Amino acid sequence: MDFNLNTCVFLPTLEAAVSFYLLPNVFPVGNLASYWVVFVLVNTFAVVLYKVILYPFFLSPVRNLPQAKGFIPLLGHGRMLMRRPAGDTQLQAIKDTPNHGLILTRGFFHTDRLILTTPAALADVLVHKSYDFEKPRFARGFLRKFLGDGLLMTEGEEHKHHRKLIAPAFHFRHIKELYPVFWSKSIEFCNAVKAGLGEQPSSAVLEIGHYTTQVTLDIIGLAGLGRDIGSLRNHEDELIKNYEEILEPTTEKVAYFISHLVLSPTVVAMLPWKLNERVRVTTGNIKRICKEFVAERKMNMKQESQASTESRDILSIMIRSNDFSDENLVDQLLTFLAAGHETTSSALTWASYLLSCHPKIQTRLREEIHHRIPDPKALSEPAFDVASLLESMSYLNGVCNETLRLYPTIPVSARVAIRDSTVAGQYIPKGTMLFVIPWAINRNPALWGPNAEEFVPERWIDKETGRATMSGGADSNYAFLTFLHGPRSCIGERFARAEMRALVAAFVGTFEMEMADPGEKVVIGGTITSKPVNGMKLRLKPVEWGS
Repeated sequence: MDFNLNTCVFLPTLEAAVSFYLLPNVFPVGNLASYWVVFVLVNTFAVVLYKVILYPFFLSPVRNLPQAKGFIPLLGHGRMLMRRPAGDTQLQAIKDTPNHGLILTRGFFHTDRLILTTPAALADVLVHKSYDFEKPRFARGFLRKFLGDGLLMTEGEEHKHHRKLIAPAFHFRHIKELYPVFWSKSIEFCNAVKAGLGEQPSSAVLEIGHYTTQVTLDIIGLAGLGRDIGSLRNHEDELIKNYEEILEPTTEKVAYFISHLVLSPTVVAMLPWKLNERVRVTTGNIKRICKEFVAERKMNMKQESQASTESRDILSIMIRSNDFSDENLVDQLLTFLAAGHETTSSALTWASYLLSCHPKIQTRLREEIHHRIPDPKALSEPAFDVASLLESMSYLNGVCNETLRLYPTIPVSARVAIRDSTVAGQYIPKGTMLFVIPWAINRNPALWGPNAEEFVPERWIDKETGRATMSGGADSNYAFLTFLHGPRSCIGERFARAEMRALVAAFVGTFEMEMADPGEKVVIGGTITSKPVNGMKLRLKPVEWGS
């Protein structure tokens, strides 16, 4: 039973008419309008009683599941969504609540919300029955403002089709070919940081997040559009300014996101909120720039066809498929620009933070980098196999994997059952919301051991062989959810991992780093992604490569 036009208008009208004309002595209210008002109130009360009390506490198929602590009448466990860092309260619930894969929480007005906690439950939602569960409508409506109708927004058969068309751009052989691009941009990034330190960079403070955004946007520009955006060389770049404004982790933006949970996007857009106008302006600017990129790429492809050359960037592959309209090309580009640069930018920022807080790990990593890469210029030579070198550096890979584990770019993700289904043997009715929480799963002691929340790169290195592993010592690959799994997993995982290897190797090989304020308590914020609220201010000291 739902609040809809039938319940609130048509049914009361029918009931009022029947009562007024056929049973006037049974319900002596007065006139037809009075009957209608009475039945509207009666029906509304009945629906509220059913939805808020009867269904969740007496009829729901999931009512007997273990329930997290902290329930408040009417508010449910709604405070979980508001607390930062996102995913931390759910991690505590997983630790405190004995369960077999599902923990019951309640949303506003006691709606059912389930936290997935075990590999079996995660496998059902992400892999075995992935198309039984979709992103919630409110999340898609919110993300669509920034990402258009790209791959992240599509569902069902449309998603399968588009992913199949785009997948060749992310084939592992193509990623290996991109390593020289990643490395050259990583060196350019380090040079830009040196320039930012000033004329006497013996030990200066810099907010590193701005530079990580610049370099990752440049990289996705080359790999995604086939053009060098050049934001590292242009500090006033329009694209950078707009993305930094959108992604700045402020309290107001958190409130803006939460408002989309409670109200419809139409209602939010009507509110006299200055942020509405800023969102329209910034997203409009980014969409205009993407339209220009599409037009430019199409023109360049005509020239390439005459020269019998064929670009393999993401945009060119989509254009050649002839399966995307210009408008949809822009939407896909919006998605890949945003997701492609923000994920690695965030990861690189958190890697610098973790290494600054763990100087021994930083020193050990630098020793490996300088030992395996005595001359960084050699990696720029065409014949050099950059991919094999970086992928074989066990401690580098351990640091990158551990950073991605502890600071997943998207800490919380939601799914809604679009049909009746089952998860870990539990019947799940249509409309139930389930939470996939990389932050909590990646730090769950039941999956990672008692040091689950500590920065331990060695967990990703095989003790016998000394080589990097992909399990991190966990028994299940579902213990690591940064890129999710299954048909809706991150299509750019290999791209992001390769890019991060190059960036971390170049950055740590070039600079010693420590927190500008060693006593600073870094506040984690953001709406969709995890970012430091006050930026990441580091004290950087250039080092001679190989010293």
